[in-house]
Amino acid sequence: MDTTRQGAAVNARGIGVKGPRGWAFRDVHLTADPGSLIAVEGPSGSGRTCLLLALTGRMQLAEGHATVAGFPLPKRMGTVRSLTAIAHVPGIADLEPALTAGEHLEEQALLGRRMAGSLGARLPWGRRYKEATRARVEAALSAVGLDPATLPKGLRTAVRDLERIEALRLSVALAVMHGPRLVAIDDVDLKLSADERSQVWQMLRDLALNGTTVVAAASAAPDDAIVVRTAPADAKPAPSPAPTPASTTGTAGTTDTHEEEAAHALAEARRA
Repeated sequence: MDTTRQGAAVNARGIGVKGPRGWAFRDVHLTADPGSLIAVEGPSGSGRTCLLLALTGRMQLAEGHATVAGFPLPKRMGTVRSLTAIAHVPGIADLEPALTAGEHLEEQALLGRRMAGSLGARLPWGRRYKEATRARVEAALSAVGLDPATLPKGLRTAVRDLERIEALRLSVALAVMHGPRLVAIDDVDLKLSADERSQVWQMLRDLALNGTTVVAAASAAPDDAIVVRTAPADAKPAPSPAPTPASTTGTAGTTDTHEEEAAHALAEARRA
């Protein structure tokens, strides 16, 4: 894995994603240099996942303009998709609970199809192929700080037996294995302890320092990240002394709309 290749610069002006039931997010602005650590901050249902998919060329923009690594969105979605990777996105980049960590890594190495050299280096039974695969897997694990020796059965450990932070590291390892210029990770702080969240952000920080642009969705961002919000920072429920069914639908209704639109958009992304 080439961890020194340049990351992707990201520029977005007033971008938004919309579906039949309304906006998943809109009016997002972002400027980030290659190798930046970008945090998409906001509550669940505010369109964080849709923004990750939009910036990686996996979801169509409905408004605004953006470029990733100099390629315009939505015009060059296919090119942007080939230069980026996603991790830990429910329904799109899931780990299979019954498969082992090693099986996931070997499968990803096979799917990459980026082995250079002679035919013997590309054939699954070739010695050079096996050596190249092993080196690629080891580099990916090292990049995310996942030591097989710490797992119950090493790389033979099934995903269902991994701790949540271990599964997250594995998912990111799969995403960075073939050296994307940008990697997007969803829900990086979901159900993690404070210490685990700190470890995860350090892992992402290290990836960015090694040259990969990192975009991570979270409920709270570290101070050193470039922060993008999919919901206004001051969006709070209006005070009401005596809530009624009519008056309580304002904030909750907006959240439901975002969640429904996000679900619809994710379904469209899976079909793509």
